[in-house]
Amino acid sequence: MAQRYVRVQNLEGKIYYGLLQLSLNVQVLDAPPWLQGQPTDLILEPDNYQILTPCSPSKIVAVGKNYADHAEEMGTTVPKEPLIFLKPPTSIIASETEIKYPPQSQRVDYEGELALVIGDRTYDCTLEEAQTKIWGYTIANDVTARDLQQKDGQWTRAKGFDTFCPLGPWIVRELNPGARLQTFLNDEATPVQSACIDQMVFPPDVLVSYISQVMTLLPGDIVLTGTPLGVGPLQIGDRVRIEIEGIGRLENTVAAR
Repeated sequence: MAQRYVRVQNLEGKIYYGLLQLSLNVQVLDAPPWLQGQPTDLILEPDNYQILTPCSPSKIVAVGKNYADHAEEMGTTVPKEPLIFLKPPTSIIASETEIKYPPQSQRVDYEGELALVIGDRTYDCTLEEAQTKIWGYTIANDVTARDLQQKDGQWTRAKGFDTFCPLGPWIVRELNPGARLQTFLNDEATPVQSACIDQMVFPPDVLVSYISQVMTLLPGDIVLTGTPLGVGPLQIGDRVRIEIEGIGRLENTVAAR
């Protein structure tokens, strides 16, 4: 199993980065791993910590319509270059916490996605450089108030609500380019989304290079790479689970705000 890098909070409220062991103990690092954090002698046992989102980014840059079949289901064509937008850092929540259904919306959708974690300051980089700037990979849910997205004609409100970016539960350094992404609702055995991440229109290195020509990406920033076919509505009480082969599962329940 690949090493799993986590961000946790102990019972006293102190936050650490660490390595999650098979025993579920966490070996604490002395700094974020992308800043060359090294293992320390401090070990946190499972009863003594809570898993947080695996990083605390300055920004989340997301990409729309990056799978052709999803663009088609949205009734649009594939863009000629990446279509980027921002989600606020305040939208991030950890796995096993609640997505809050806002009263302003009547239609809130799940969108399972692969998330890239940036490991180094990234500005105006080439495709070759971009690959070296991707420190690791995690899972995201780009929760979207679909009715507000259509009403507003732009996406800030629809994708920016608090709790609308579940992220985690941990980061891995390497990922099979053909890994499968699947989204499940409640206890259904059949996924509502299922695609291989190599079906992206614009792959990760292209996205990072493109974004870096617009804005500087900082260590710990997140790039969401788009969602495949099969987006659909969430109801209060639902449990949504996103799995990516080689990473794990991100699971959240939906509650009234």
